[in-house]
Amino acid sequence: MDNIGLYYKISLLPENLREEVEIYVNSLENQSKRGITTKPRIFGSLKGQIKMSDDFDAPLEEFKDYM
Repeated sequence: MDNIGLYYKISLLPENLREEVEIYVNSLENQSKRGITTKPRIFGSLKGQIKMSDDFDAPLEEFKDYM
């Protein structure tokens, strides 16, 4: 997409979304200035590091009145 097309799409957004786009663009500028690149996520890299209790799906005591 060319710059004019991008500018046109942004100009059609409501004001609050244009502000979000500006914030995002500023963060991208800061990343490029610092040379920060995001690392690709590796599937399974946290395997064994996250534990979930056996009763995860069990109803909570606080909501017994509603059930």
